[in-house]
Amino acid sequence: MKKILKITFVTLTALLIGLIGFGAYQFRDRHSGYDVNLNLSAEAGIVNAGFAKIDITPKQFETWSDVDGDSRYNPEKGDTYEDSNGNGQFDAIWLAGFHNSRPAQSVLDPLWARAMVLESGELKIALCVIDMIGFGNDEVIASRKLIQESNPDLDYVIIASTHVHSSPDLMGMWGPSDYSRGVNPDYLNQVLKGIQQAVSEADASRRPAKFRFAEEKEKLKPLVGDTRPPLVFDASLKLMQVLDAESGQTLGTLMNWGNHPETLWSQNIQLSSDFPDPWRNMVEEGIQINDSVKIDGVGGVAIFLNGAVGGLMTTFPDMVVEDPFTLEKIQKQSPEKIKAQGKALAKATLEILQDTSLITYSSLNLGLRAKSIALQMDNGLFQLAAFLGIFDRGFIGWKKIRSEVAAWTLGPASFVHVPGELYPEILHGGVESPDGADFGLEPVEVPALQTKIPGQFKFFAGMSNDMIGYIVPKSQWDVKPPFTYDYKDRPYGEINSLGPETAPKIHSEVLQILSELESGKKK
Repeated sequence: MKKILKITFVTLTALLIGLIGFGAYQFRDRHSGYDVNLNLSAEAGIVNAGFAKIDITPKQFETWSDVDGDSRYNPEKGDTYEDSNGNGQFDAIWLAGFHNSRPAQSVLDPLWARAMVLESGELKIALCVIDMIGFGNDEVIASRKLIQESNPDLDYVIIASTHVHSSPDLMGMWGPSDYSRGVNPDYLNQVLKGIQQAVSEADASRRPAKFRFAEEKEKLKPLVGDTRPPLVFDASLKLMQVLDAESGQTLGTLMNWGNHPETLWSQNIQLSSDFPDPWRNMVEEGIQINDSVKIDGVGGVAIFLNGAVGGLMTTFPDMVVEDPFTLEKIQKQSPEKIKAQGKALAKATLEILQDTSLITYSSLNLGLRAKSIALQMDNGLFQLAAFLGIFDRGFIGWKKIRSEVAAWTLGPASFVHVPGELYPEILHGGVESPDGADFGLEPVEVPALQTKIPGQFKFFAGMSNDMIGYIVPKSQWDVKPPFTYDYKDRPYGEINSLGPETAPKIHSEVLQILSELESGKKK
């Protein structure tokens, strides 16, 4: 009996030590010692700018037959795949967003890495936006280290995602099951190299540039829905057009708008960048109906920079999108719907850029403030996913992950970058303390960030340098019944959030870097 107890004790102890060792390995910091803490500025002068775009669509993947049309791979229901390499395994590209087991069947339109490099004096920064649902901070750092090898003089690289829900899973949580990682490592490597190539080509194409800025606040409201009270819309379109200082030709156009690129919705099984694809194409090439050109494009490289999309800012299935030229009303989620939406966005963009009264700036100051921050991961499902390897996410302390906030100024414009899906009320104001909320607090995230962003033109970008999920105001946090706003179940946002401390932390850190950025400009 004693021998059995001894064997049992030794076995359990070994298992416990093994679990602890496995957990320590899974939670290890992937980039030990890495830290961003930049406060840089350049005096007003000529700014050199370069743009580039690289196709990062998956090159090879195995397709499948969806027998019952449920957009889920279910071999037990008769779904089959084409084993093109003969290895007896389904080498799929799993689509991110909505639900698990949604493999790509084909390509509807390309996915891109689109980059801009700005250089003023000794300060040089890059922005690269990829057609992905999100890109974790560890992958962002890996990308920067790769870029550093080819472009060592870049002071800072911002990598943001459009948050498209028809792109490959690069985060892990949308694989074949709840317990299987969905990231294809070969494809992740393709994206890393695509980002490096886009930034390198943008850097190599730098030219002395002039800049135009604009904002449209009303026209695009019909294209955005908000699915959770309080209904605070972030439908304004902010534009920065960058022109060659000598020829006047457009080098690139930055288009900042807040909406989920998920108009194709959950039944779609084609790789797509959703409405950003027709929008960007038409801004570059023009809007053509049959054989008639309705509005000329401006050329260059168009970049879509997504905004504050928490809440949830989306074009949901029962919303109708009207083609601005044919006046056809389209409700069903389809390629025709995203084309009509892109056309409406492009029409508004090109009409604004046709305004000859917009001021052209040829001498601008450039400033940057960026810093690494520690965020608390209270979400138990996220912790389990990290332990199981579904998330390949490093920790820098007990339940702490490394993330990042950044802000930069260019003349009359400011650009703020946060690492997830910010609820618009944190940006614009309107945070509430509804009955049924878990903490019974007055609004914490005040003042509204927009009131503290300097400059005439205020660009805001979510999903930048990390993807941490929803950033929910703490006074609206709701996981315990009774639920707010007469909900029958807990709201969706909290399920995909790090926890209730995320929004207060992001809010306070952004206010701090904005204050430090302004102080640096005054020195």
